[in-house]
Amino acid sequence: MNLSNPNTKIVNTKLDELYARFAAGKLSQPMHVLVAAHLAMRGEGRAYVSALEGLAGGMLERTPPLALSNRDACLKGIFAATNPAASQLPAQSLMPAPLHDFLGKDLADIKWRRRMPGLREYTVSKQNGVEANLYLIKAGHGIPSHTHEGSEFTLVLKGSFFDKVGRYTAGDIAIADSELDHHPIVDKDEDCLCYAVIDAPLHLTGPIGRIFDRFM
Repeated sequence: MNLSNPNTKIVNTKLDELYARFAAGKLSQPMHVLVAAHLAMRGEGRAYVSALEGLAGGMLERTPPLALSNRDACLKGIFAATNPAASQLPAQSLMPAPLHDFLGKDLADIKWRRRMPGLREYTVSKQNGVEANLYLIKAGHGIPSHTHEGSEFTLVLKGSFFDKVGRYTAGDIAIADSELDHHPIVDKDEDCLCYAVIDAPLHLTGPIGRIFDRFM
């Protein structure tokens, strides 16, 4: 991300809040996957998250134990999620292991849906008002100007794009909310692959965007 942009400090604060919620286990599954995939791609946040998890662990040690009503099911889920064999991917894979495991298929097996010229989409998950999608955007193309009713978190898996906030490359998380009306554009040298999670509908703005909004 462009560190000279005055909005960078705000975005970094939101990212720190996201790390804290991740460490505390307060994220939805699609958002947990997004942060885990980001940490797998970028090492900068791992130490911070580890420190937060250490603090949470210390607090847990001082908390009186409670009996688990579904102990066996919880253990089964933990072991399934941490199975090393399920997280081994080829070095050239564009999807970090947490995202690959959540998706349950390889990138080559995805059946894309064309949303508009230069933009293809695949819906990964819809649950409890939270929607997760993969986007494949051709080099030089973009998403029409839009704003959000809630929040949008976008992890760049391949390529790069830019908007009024900054420029995002592989491993970066772009954060947008109802206060931001932006027009993401992919750099001209490479297609861009992203994993995005939204918790409310987005609305296209501008004359062209309003036309597409009727069909989206």
